[in-house]
Formats: sequence, structure tokens, C-alpha cells
Amino acid sequence: MEYKETLPRRGISRKAMMKRVARFKKLKGSDGGLPDSKMPGCERILYNVIGFQPPRVEKNGKQSPVGDIAARLAAIKISEGFNLGYCRALPGKGPMLHNHDTNETFIAMTGTWRASWENERGRLEHVDLKPLDLISFPPGASRRFMNVTKGPKNKPSILMFVIGGNAPSAEFTSESMRRIEAAGAMPRLARKAR
Repeated sequence: MEYKETLPRRGISRKAMMKRVARFKKLKGSDGGLPDSKMPGCERILYNVIGFQPPRVEKNGKQSPVGDIAARLAAIKISEGFNLGYCRALPGKGPMLHNHDTNETFIAMTGTWRASWENERGRLEHVDLKPLDLISFPPGASRRFMNVTKGPKNKPSILMFVIGGNAPSAEFTSESMRRIEAAGAMPRLARKAR
């Protein structure tokens, strides 16, 4: 019996495919535009490579997982069920504890990254990822990551992230938001206006 294809197949022009190529050196990064972006120890640059659309609702602490700025800077502007991007940060830097309504997978590209999450008792646990190691967080798991690379403090490392969905939402935990507001990094009025 001869094999028969069942999935639709179509030819794609080179011009169309070139719109789906992203060169790292040409990516436009952003500090994320997230509530914790101005917090000491949370500084990082996010590169939205294969981009989903910003969530339909961006207020009351909910925003795009890549932040309101990076969400609009996708190098490859498609919505095909996932987002892929990079985070570049110095040792000791990373976001505060937050949550997503979709899966988020981290892959260490360079350096060592600590992925932390809240366990079923509300305590933080973590695992350290070396280059090409990966961790995949399910929806609803409060998580964070941090560059814990030993060595020069001025040498950034890169973490890749893949986030499911076409327009997912993220929000920081209430504890993180209280710390952000107490530090004056995101005033209460700005939070309500979002």
C-alpha cells in the first residue's frame, strides 16, 4: 500500500519565508515594561522574537508575559499558538514571582539560571539550569527565574522562553505587587490605570 499524506501542503515563497527569519543582532529589546522592571535586582532585557498579540485586557495588574513594550516589538509577527523570546540579564537579576494563564518553558542558553516556583505548601523551591537544560511551568504555577552564573558580574547570560497561547496574560503575585508599590516602582494609581 502506498503512503498517502493527509495534512495539507502548500509552497511558500522565499519572500514570505524571509518575514519569518529573525537575526539576534537585529532584535529590538526592551526592559519589559513590566511592573517589576524598575525594581533593583529585576533589571533585564526581553527580546520578543516570535510574537503573540498583547492580551485583550491589560489592566488591574494583568499584562502580556513579555511586558507592554516588548509585546509590540515582535521580530516575527505571527499568532500561531506560542511565543518565543530571550531574556538577557546580569548575574543576580531576574523577575519577581509571577503567574501565567498558559504554559511557560525556560531553556538556559548561556550561563546558569535558577528557576523557582511555589510548591503546594506555598514554599519556594528551585532548580538550577545549565546551558540547554529546560523547565516547563504549567498554567497557574507561580514562578520566577534569575541569572545565578558565577564569574564576572558585568557579563550577561541569555535564557530562552516559550509561552503558549496567542494572547496570554500574566500577573505578578500580590506579594510581589506590594513590594513593587512599597518601593514606589509602580504607584498605586498607575496600577489601577493599567
